[in-house]
Amino acid sequence: MSAPTVAVFRPDDDRLTGAVETLASLGAEPIPDPMLAVEPTDAAPRMDADYVVLTSKTGVELAAERDWQPGEATVCAIGAATADSLADHGYTADVVPDEYSSQGVVERLADEVDGARVEVARSDHGSAVLLDGLETAGAYVHETVLYRLVIPEGAGTSVERAAGGTLDVALFTSSLTVENFLAVAAERGVRDEALAGLNDAVVGAIGMPTKETAEELGIDVDVVPQTASFVELARAALDAE
Repeated sequence: MSAPTVAVFRPDDDRLTGAVETLASLGAEPIPDPMLAVEPTDAAPRMDADYVVLTSKTGVELAAERDWQPGEATVCAIGAATADSLADHGYTADVVPDEYSSQGVVERLADEVDGARVEVARSDHGSAVLLDGLETAGAYVHETVLYRLVIPEGAGTSVERAAGGTLDVALFTSSLTVENFLAVAAERGVRDEALAGLNDAVVGAIGMPTKETAEELGIDVDVVPQTASFVELARAALDAE
């Protein structure tokens, strides 16, 4: 029996390398097809805030490159991977919510940010849930866009696989990877075929926001792991294959 073909859409950096290694170790044939590329804006988080929220490993790396210093601010990481990146760059994550999501950050900070200045440093595709939720809690919120997320040149190997019926599993790790996959499919003139191919495959979404986006766009999601990590997503999807 041949190894299942599994599309992974992570950015072309150590996240993609790690995902490919994980899939290979699980007996799958990885189909690496990055649907996101990072364009830095050269901005840095403000240094006069009471709280600073960072939402990705990429954001931490770019902040560190700009010699950002949190000073006396309480630093909040959206999840464990972001907290680990902060530690790797000499920062301390003072707050990590139980739920690794924008809503989780809001729920964790809601009781303590009334009247506080909160800096949110992230990509240009961040959820409005975070800003709206913190403002509703009484915070003075400022957002700094550290980087833009764009579709990489040459993306689409997985689209052709799905359209041709030769993709067994697709692993979406953000709403934007879903949207970009379908945008590339439309650009290549195979949106309907790729959508049909996905719905014949096992589709995994890393969390509920990604699942909701996929389903709104006509993709049936088969798997959402209990823990929002790529390893758990891959294992769950392959178990369902």
